[in-house]
Amino acid sequence: MSGWKSAWRSFYYEGAPEPEDPVLVAGKTALLVIDVQNTYLDRPDPATLSGAELARYHAWTPFHERMHGTVIPTIARLADAFRARGMDVLYARIACLLPDGRDRSLSQKKPGWNNLLLPKDEAASQIVPAIGPVGSEIVVTKTTDSALTGTNLRLVLANLGITHVVCVGIFTDQCVSSTVRSLADESFDVIVVEDACAAGTDDLHRRELEILNMIYCSVMSAEELEGYLPAV
Repeated sequence: MSGWKSAWRSFYYEGAPEPEDPVLVAGKTALLVIDVQNTYLDRPDPATLSGAELARYHAWTPFHERMHGTVIPTIARLADAFRARGMDVLYARIACLLPDGRDRSLSQKKPGWNNLLLPKDEAASQIVPAIGPVGSEIVVTKTTDSALTGTNLRLVLANLGITHVVCVGIFTDQCVSSTVRSLADESFDVIVVEDACAAGTDDLHRRELEILNMIYCSVMSAEELEGYLPAV
């Protein structure tokens, strides 16, 4: 075995049979971009920071470098590849419907980093323009981590005839993971593109991919995925 068929294997799947090649058919395969929103790419001026705040700024620098250098360009490339083949590109974003956020799920109200107040019409909650929706592409708004649990996405995918969902976005160990698990439980065939996702740290990213791989999804690179897309 080589490439994605042997990579990202956890303890559970050591020695397991080689997975089959996915069959990605136009009209049955969609790209789902998860939570690549302005709020996560905004950064303060480090000259205004000191102490713990400055240390935290630097701790997040690898994430931002990965997002700008790898993840966003890769998502843009994949979105263009899907559109060129007439394949659906969909988006999910975190945004509350009420200005005070009372409609958020408990996971988005707990104190700490996840306690985000992102009203749906504010700039912070919008998709990053570099990879934003084109034309009438569907955007679902969620007040949960899972894009399936918190929206009508399952019904939308079923109505579109989608059987295979390619997931990209952030954060690998949170909303991406939660969405992938929900999709798998609903019997969608899921692929996660590892170089089109990021977590707060590379270690968290890699550990979560290992946990998800083979039971909830197949983990592969963008280049490997592109090899399975239908011809233009």
